[in-house]
Amino acid sequence: MKKQIGLLMIVVIGLMPCFAQNQVEVPPSVDLRMYDIIHQISSDRIRKDVNTLVNFGTRNTFSDTISNTRGIGAATRWIKQRFDSISRQCDGGLEVIYQNNLIKKGLNKRIPHDVWVKNIIAIQRGKLHPDNYIIVSGDIDSRASDVNNAEIDAPGANDNASGLAGVIEAARVLSKYQFNNSIIYATLSAEEQGLFGGEGLAGYIKKKGWHVLGILNNDMIGNIEGIDGTIDNRSFRIFSEPVVPTETESERNLRRFMGGEVDGISRQLARYVSKMTQSYMPEMKPIMIYRLDRFGRGGHQKPFNDAGYAGVRIMEATENYNRQHQDVRFENGINYGDVVAGVNCDYAAKITTVNAITLAGLAMAPPPPAHVKIGGAVSPSTTLAWDSIVDANCIGYKIYWRETTAPQWQYSRFVGKVSTCLLENIIIDDYFFGVTAVGKDGNESLVVFPTEMIK
Repeated sequence: MKKQIGLLMIVVIGLMPCFAQNQVEVPPSVDLRMYDIIHQISSDRIRKDVNTLVNFGTRNTFSDTISNTRGIGAATRWIKQRFDSISRQCDGGLEVIYQNNLIKKGLNKRIPHDVWVKNIIAIQRGKLHPDNYIIVSGDIDSRASDVNNAEIDAPGANDNASGLAGVIEAARVLSKYQFNNSIIYATLSAEEQGLFGGEGLAGYIKKKGWHVLGILNNDMIGNIEGIDGTIDNRSFRIFSEPVVPTETESERNLRRFMGGEVDGISRQLARYVSKMTQSYMPEMKPIMIYRLDRFGRGGHQKPFNDAGYAGVRIMEATENYNRQHQDVRFENGINYGDVVAGVNCDYAAKITTVNAITLAGLAMAPPPPAHVKIGGAVSPSTTLAWDSIVDANCIGYKIYWRETTAPQWQYSRFVGKVSTCLLENIIIDDYFFGVTAVGKDGNESLVVFPTEMIK
């Protein structure tokens, strides 16, 4: 009889709510270092870098590679010099390399002949998990009305000297800190020819076997004035696709019964960006857009999505189409062309800051939990289980849930260092759920949506 009672007690304890089992100290709600990072981002530095990039005249993929003052060659060498200079200032904390890709003639109409394109990447190695990477990217190249005209001026001030300057500025500030995960500051070529720079880097990373936590692609972050005169210097957009294009047929079939149509890894990354902004920069308004990119268009996050990685595009809320992909000219009373006058560097600095705190949060956080499972069918309560991670910085795990029609996570509970949790009287049918790993400093991993059932 005593043995039976003992077994019964074990079962009951195992089903008790996780918060009752695990009385632990709750991690801090904010990391004060984020405010230090915010204050260090310089709009003056971004302005100077945008001007330097514009002064190369054109950065068309097929422009001059020999000149030291004009063309794509001069621009890429300058970018490498900037990263090298930043690395020297942090005692060699950045590993700066060229990552080359050969684009063959005939792949599309924008490739008139074979061309080598160069990405310049700067790697800041993490101390605990150096093979876990969070990436921030911006495009190097520019274009005029005719994408194949490599001779005419194509200043590309907003598209995309603004995003490129933001990547360099993030590297300047964040290289002063030490992180647990690695950060890659990526400047990518041949975006206008068909996203070839991103495709090359994604393939390079795949061959290396690096684990990518996500990529923040910054493409046009400096315009605040719309064609209709609308001014918006506070909002910005985060584009993310719902689920990975690499999902298998069995994963798709399981998703029909478990949900998750808007809970892929890129969507969780977008929510993370939004959450960090709302927590540390409430003056900014993140707008989540539920699609890969603008209608019928693309950006350098797409090749990473195609490879199965989480990736989002971060950009201005208000576009001015007179300044995009246009020859510089004055016509019918309208100024056309992507010139410096169209870039608001204070606004670009704000979006750069959003990137910086997002990068810092993910780079400081523990890796996300693996194999998150869920159960609770025909039950008044929901059970979640996951594989614990090995990380000296991890203080425990947090459960998130939200109503099925809600865009953001609404509720959360820190449950400590456990690997299973019973949420009493929270019905599985009515909510979506996720789990994060939480560091001692309060920084969290991306939310992991359960993709397996507890049997």
